[in-house]
Amino acid sequence: MDYRNPAQCLGALQNLPIDDPAARLAELANIIAGLLDARPAPEQHLEVLEMARPLIDKTRSKLPGLDGDEPLPPDSQHNELLFGVIGLWRNYSHSYAVISERISAEANPAGPLEDQRALLAQRRVYYASKIVAEYYRAHRALPARLWLEVHASFTAAEQNGLHQIRVSDPLNAIWKAQSALEAYLTVLLLDLANPFGRSGQEWTWICLWAERFAPYCTLDPDIEGRRPTTYGLDLTADHGLRPLGMLPKSSKPRYFNCNKLANQIQSVFAQFRQGTPPSSLGLGSDCGIETAARLLLSLYRPWGLASAGRRFPRRGSTGEVELCAEWLAIGFHIQGKLFEQPRRNSLAAQNADAPYGAPTNAAPGEHPANAGDSAAKNNKRDFGHQRLEAERLGLDCERWELLDQSVGGVRLQQRPHAERFQHNQIVGLRPPEGENFLLGQVSWLMFRADGLLEAGIRILPGLPRVIAARQPADSDEGPREPYSQALLIEADAKLRINDSLIVPEGWYKTNAIIETFDNGRDRRLRMTQLLLKGPNFEQVGVAEPS
Repeated sequence: MDYRNPAQCLGALQNLPIDDPAARLAELANIIAGLLDARPAPEQHLEVLEMARPLIDKTRSKLPGLDGDEPLPPDSQHNELLFGVIGLWRNYSHSYAVISERISAEANPAGPLEDQRALLAQRRVYYASKIVAEYYRAHRALPARLWLEVHASFTAAEQNGLHQIRVSDPLNAIWKAQSALEAYLTVLLLDLANPFGRSGQEWTWICLWAERFAPYCTLDPDIEGRRPTTYGLDLTADHGLRPLGMLPKSSKPRYFNCNKLANQIQSVFAQFRQGTPPSSLGLGSDCGIETAARLLLSLYRPWGLASAGRRFPRRGSTGEVELCAEWLAIGFHIQGKLFEQPRRNSLAAQNADAPYGAPTNAAPGEHPANAGDSAAKNNKRDFGHQRLEAERLGLDCERWELLDQSVGGVRLQQRPHAERFQHNQIVGLRPPEGENFLLGQVSWLMFRADGLLEAGIRILPGLPRVIAARQPADSDEGPREPYSQALLIEADAKLRINDSLIVPEGWYKTNAIIETFDNGRDRRLRMTQLLLKGPNFEQVGVAEPS
């Protein structure tokens, strides 16, 4: 087939491979690349591009291995497919730019495509932005100059006075229309949405929501009197939005105005409280109220409140961090031994009436004769011996290089080994020269082009302790389930935290009772609220039953 011939390309669109999405995408990519190279008559070229758009969109959603649920390493078998998609988006953006340039170069200003110039501008920005979104979905670092491509596509629309003109776009699920400015604002919102910290499904929703909320944002050239922490845009820089205080005034930055967006998000929350389903609010038919509210809450600050600055500034650091993600391994490294079913002893009776959180004579699973200060013992632990024992049990930690840290978290890098990490999962980690293992939650993951994996870990406040816990039996006479490992974080006024338990995923039920065995005593605790949730844990607030 001649991919340079528009008529043949139109025929090929009717006979694409049906059962093989990768082969279907390759055929579509050949069509777009062939016409870009041939540069046929603008009318014919545009006709093929527009007819292929929904076919490509549907095909992309079915490609294997590119769903974004896990970071895609550079040596992945799906790497070629990823760059095939990226190349297709780039050729699409360039194709619309080429058609626009040819129209502008024509002597007849009232030519047949003159009224399509706003559409060409919007499509160019739309597909340049999809390249950025594709890297984010794959959790890959953006290549140099990519943001400059996106900025150039918008600048061209603005210089021609086309950026605010809305045109029909069937691929826009909410508005069915979009301007070049709205396409540009969409990718700016995506950049603010912690893209490397999202699962594939979350990213799909966020892409939809960014299109839905983009019309409520503006770019204002007047930055006088704006707070330095509010977001601004430098069209000459190879990045997206940054706090205005970080941008050189010589670049004439734009102010990112999100006031209307903040009000719109608040309105959505109000309708959630009234029971309005997300589908009725343009947030997708496959997202429940609780899930939508939690995800939208995580977007409210960056999207609706602009930059608030870092609560805890990062500082450059060096050294190695020990890190593990397997549930039993976390408990092993916190208490220095493998979790075991508790053994009853004579201290159970004498400690049964002790107030919750009061000191007792024995540590979890510890024989009374060896009772002592658990925290002090942890400080004196022989970590070298512990590593050997962990290796013997298959519970050893991986070593990560520390890049920088703050009070609230650390940024690490590593060339990945055996253990795989997921967004939002709980991990155990020991900082360089640290005397205790702490708990953290994976905030984001990103592969660099050199194959190194970077990770952001948020440190959970408080010092964890291993206890035994189980859900109560249906009746007093019913059989008791064995205890499971749980992690207790006790209240700390200085850290402003209350008592909480880290339990396996799926345990939390509002006001449900959980049975614990800790320091030789039984305790029944009421779960008061769900504080954090991840793929392998739930952090629940607990209190004595009333």
